[in-house]
Amino acid sequence: MNVELALPTRRHEDFRYSDIAALGTVWPIVTEEIVVAEGAEQTLQIVETGAGAVARHIAITLGKGAKFDLRVLTAGPAYGRIAVDVRLAEGADFTLGAAQLATAEETLEIVTEVTHAGLNATSEQIVRTVLAGKSVGTYLGRIAVERGADGTDAEQSVRAMLLERTATANARPELEIYADDVKAAHGCAVGELDAQGLFYLMSRGLTPPQAKRLMLQAFIAEAFTGAAGEEELSAAAIARLEAIL
Repeated sequence: MNVELALPTRRHEDFRYSDIAALGTVWPIVTEEIVVAEGAEQTLQIVETGAGAVARHIAITLGKGAKFDLRVLTAGPAYGRIAVDVRLAEGADFTLGAAQLATAEETLEIVTEVTHAGLNATSEQIVRTVLAGKSVGTYLGRIAVERGADGTDAEQSVRAMLLERTATANARPELEIYADDVKAAHGCAVGELDAQGLFYLMSRGLTPPQAKRLMLQAFIAEAFTGAAGEEELSAAAIARLEAIL
């Protein structure tokens, strides 16, 4: 995913659902390079809750046996884009947990390309999106398994919740595999809050807003489970949910 100096258009696959006008206010995007040495571990948390436009492009290279845990919360920007490229050497491990919360006419994007270049590397991506108003939430994610990267174990789990039918969720999980003995899976779902679940919670004494809030908190929490800053991330997400609901 190379960032060009020229402002992209919707003809560029990675910018198909972008707000190009808003993107232009933060273009060009400077790539942030992160290299994790062999056997080392690193974590990063990105929290974007401002009201303006923000766009980041992070390129992560993991050495043999290295681990990287990335957690992302975008909740508030009129336009928010987080693009992540990851390259995994033998035995490396990458985790992404991300939540997008949008309302009004906000546009939020997460774009990932995870390349398994070595033997027995593992990656997991969990993305949870909650959309209200006329907002747009997008996840474009590609897993590439190169030749010789046998023993790869890669997974994508992408789910979006529409609080109003005027909101739009876009998702494109993608696998490209050129190796043998590979475990690779992706799951994608876009829907509304489960009516039976809401009824059950209300039958236990919760009001409709309380039941909805509790279900959404549990939905978003999946993205932050196991994170070093799990409590802080969850608290920031809940605060944004209160404003949306």
